[in-house]
Amino acid sequence: MITPELLAILMFACACAALLSGFRVATALGGVALIFAAIGTATGTFDQSFLRSLPGRIYPMITREILMAVPLFVFMGVMLEKSRLAEDLLDAMGDLFGPLRGGLGVSVVLVGALLAASTGIVGATVVTMGLLSLPTMLKRNYSPALSSGAIAASGTLGQIIPPSIVLVILGDQMSNAYQEAQRSLGLEGGGVISVGDLFAGALIPGLILVTLYSLYIVIYAFFKPNVAPASGWPENTSAKIFIRRIARAMLPPILLIIAVLGSILTGYATPTRGAALGALGAILLAAYKLSDARQIKMAVLCAAAGLMLMISIDLTTLDLRLSQQDWSPLEMIGLTISSLGALLTLLGSLAAMIYLIGTKHLGDVCRSTMHITSMVFVILIGATIFSLVFIGFGGDHMVAQALSNMPGGKWGALAIVMLVMFFLGFFLDFIEITFVVVPFVAPALLAMGMDPIWLGILMALNLQTSFLTPPFGFALFYLRGVAPPEVETLHIYKGVLPFIAIQLVVILLVARFPELATMLVDRG
Repeated sequence: MITPELLAILMFACACAALLSGFRVATALGGVALIFAAIGTATGTFDQSFLRSLPGRIYPMITREILMAVPLFVFMGVMLEKSRLAEDLLDAMGDLFGPLRGGLGVSVVLVGALLAASTGIVGATVVTMGLLSLPTMLKRNYSPALSSGAIAASGTLGQIIPPSIVLVILGDQMSNAYQEAQRSLGLEGGGVISVGDLFAGALIPGLILVTLYSLYIVIYAFFKPNVAPASGWPENTSAKIFIRRIARAMLPPILLIIAVLGSILTGYATPTRGAALGALGAILLAAYKLSDARQIKMAVLCAAAGLMLMISIDLTTLDLRLSQQDWSPLEMIGLTISSLGALLTLLGSLAAMIYLIGTKHLGDVCRSTMHITSMVFVILIGATIFSLVFIGFGGDHMVAQALSNMPGGKWGALAIVMLVMFFLGFFLDFIEITFVVVPFVAPALLAMGMDPIWLGILMALNLQTSFLTPPFGFALFYLRGVAPPEVETLHIYKGVLPFIAIQLVVILLVARFPELATMLVDRG
């Protein structure tokens, strides 16, 4: 006898088979869902009214303000990638830590962390670091295993270090799951989870990972100097010139990250507005670094000064609403300064964009941004169709019941979910897992009393570990594709094993001490 539960199980199995067969994700999810909806309609086990509600679910989803941050963060990351940021950072950090055994490896980890916070795209970070740093590390007699392990591990930091599109998407899905869990428990207004909360929760675990990665490389190099020898300070370079070069390479991306992340975490800007600030900052930074013209550099500095003027006035208590009738002298001064800042920002940004249009950088970045953003939203639409049909068969209740009846209570349910997501990470991208799996399992887990921020960070760390784990980790495939012939696949597998152990330690720490993920979160 065909039952709705049986069709729900078969639909999920067929979707997994279609994905593993190489079909495009959105096509596989949406196509399988519609086929099973037709089967359910023919057998009388599916209500067609679910499909009629599809437009009403998709339109609010794709017009949600928080998801507007996705193309903005993607634009920011791609623009910084085109501006030779990684190359300058790696050279400067390599020289800075040169006298230290394993110093170049530490530099790779730190640059990977900065790129992660700048781009938030795992594949782009691994490929960029592999192309730039792996030949340099091999040339300086670093072991292929340690070199490839450090690059692969640091490349996956883009998944956990905010701001990143991964955390934006996961934060949106966790927010929906939290609201669903509250409804299932009959709570009214029990709290709201924002992407900014997830950014704050990911900050400490991300920094712990960077610290442990670096410590491992330094300790390993101390006991085995031949695998990561010191290279010494740059020759024929004065200390003043050396410090200036380090500052030029490090300060711009660090200031941009502080501006974006700081504005979000302090509540000054929403994640979408923070992403817009990051996109504008990336345009200015790219024009400044790529142009040799003095006029462009001056225009960029004027735009940056204008932004600082507007932000400083905005942080005051002055009322600058244009609709008001009575203006005090201080308010008139504030309005004048703010208007001057806006004018400087507008003119400087236009000059930067005109330059980037002329060099074709802006067009290339916009095309890459449109490609990545379209992929994300098409997958979102396919996953929405899939989840709607799955719910129509009662699959959500079946998953919730299965998790609630799991041996070990909520910890047993959490272990099963984490294990399933870990293995899915071998075959599916984080975005696909977030859209397909999280909406079904997260409400049931949250209804058991789990903290949504803590659960979201555990999921992110878990999938980050999956992307590093042989033989199917995505980061390993990315690195293998750009590695020189002398770096064998076995070197990459051996190199990532210690970093996987570090990942597991951090997961256990966060699981044992939830405050590591929640102490910076303010939901008041």
